[in-house]
Amino acid sequence: MRELFITCHTSRFTFYFMIKFGTSGWRGIIARDFTFDNVRLATQGIADYLKSEIGNRKSEIYGRKPVVILGYDTRFLGREFSLAAAEVLAANGLEPLLCDRDTPTPVIAHNIRHRKAIGGINMTASHNPPEYQGLKFSTSNGAPATPEVTGQIEANIAKLQAAGWSFKSAVIGIPPSRDKTFDPQPAYFKQLHKLIEFDVLKKAKLKVAVDLSYGTGHGYLDTLLEQAGARVTLFHNELNPLFGGHHPEPNAANMAGVSKFVRSGKAQIGLGLDGDADRFGIVDKDGTWLTPNQVLTLSLYHLKKNRGWTGAVVRTVPSSQQVDAVAELFGVKVYETPVGFKYIGALMESEPIIVGGEESGGLSVKGHVPEKDGILACLLMAELVATEKKSLGQILKELAKQIGEFYTDRINVSFAPEKKDALLAKLGSGLKNIGPFKVEKFITTDGYKFLLPNHEWVAFRASGTEPLIRCYIEAKSKAGLKKLQTACRKLLKV
Repeated sequence: MRELFITCHTSRFTFYFMIKFGTSGWRGIIARDFTFDNVRLATQGIADYLKSEIGNRKSEIYGRKPVVILGYDTRFLGREFSLAAAEVLAANGLEPLLCDRDTPTPVIAHNIRHRKAIGGINMTASHNPPEYQGLKFSTSNGAPATPEVTGQIEANIAKLQAAGWSFKSAVIGIPPSRDKTFDPQPAYFKQLHKLIEFDVLKKAKLKVAVDLSYGTGHGYLDTLLEQAGARVTLFHNELNPLFGGHHPEPNAANMAGVSKFVRSGKAQIGLGLDGDADRFGIVDKDGTWLTPNQVLTLSLYHLKKNRGWTGAVVRTVPSSQQVDAVAELFGVKVYETPVGFKYIGALMESEPIIVGGEESGGLSVKGHVPEKDGILACLLMAELVATEKKSLGQILKELAKQIGEFYTDRINVSFAPEKKDALLAKLGSGLKNIGPFKVEKFITTDGYKFLLPNHEWVAFRASGTEPLIRCYIEAKSKAGLKKLQTACRKLLKV
């Protein structure tokens, strides 16, 4: 997320609040950056974009009012911000259709497609800390808006600010009528029953621990598992906008309770979701938290070997090449994209992709939405365990005998803007060595990736949603990983 500036006025100068869309929408701190006035301003910029699109697609929507799906997560004022957006959309002749409760991002994405809406606005800051809120715009195919689209929206917002635009309506504070809200769950459940083999899950009668991170996944992942005959134990399923004082992210630290529970033998697998249920966390039978890279690898393995799916696989630049090794094993083509599921989703719309994913915990599959879906990913891993009657770790060990071992890490470092820019400039000029390792190839598709001998590599990129530089590392041995970690920390001076 790029720096945001508060709007203020003096007698001589006007300073505009800059709304910028990062990797996954616009995010800001509630009441400081993310205010009702700024939400209305951003929504007007989106409405102007949608009206221009309607002009280009009159034949597709002839005879019906253009619908925009609205949703929100469990953060403070989520529904209220959605209602503010609804007011603006309605004033522009568009039909706002609001989800009847806090709703997972992939569920909103599916309903945009299912209801043939012209777009969707979701109030979510995903896995960011509780003081943040966000606005995510999705296009008519349910995918995150591309940089070209968000660039047009940002330009619209700038024009509105220059013209002194403000939203005035006699209906401010009055929610949409009941016929403008809907339950998005049934259509989504029907979709997942096309993608997941629930009969296999029913036969397995799995014991599952589910961590919902106080987020929107409640009533979705747990309900689907229970309907499939699983015995489900829930963690963090109550409403808590502060997320227990943590980021609502299903990482190893936040899923420690689930790991302990599974390790005690009370469950065969642990499944977790982030705040808006688009990211996943997986805990194996022995309590080990699996990396998203391993889950992407296992998903390709399962869908190709056990389900017989055909097509390619797509991953982002900093995602593990373990998936490449499995792809080579099965004769599957690999695509590499910049970070951001919008790039993966765009390719999934144009190419036959078995599965697409990224190391940050996003995944989707062929025939589904071009948006990451944590609920789907969790069910896929449960289905794999049920199908092979083995733990995920056992499957990975068997795969390693054919493709070798892969060890990954990610180091996140906060920098002052001037130091960050200096480091990025240094990296961007190219490096001959990373510590004692010679650089064999320099890739600049997204950030800076340095390929090293023995199929090892490191990559650096500035976060699109947080003030961080991320360092990604992959080695073929634990000793190699430790050496690369040391070299990267020295380079980053941490």
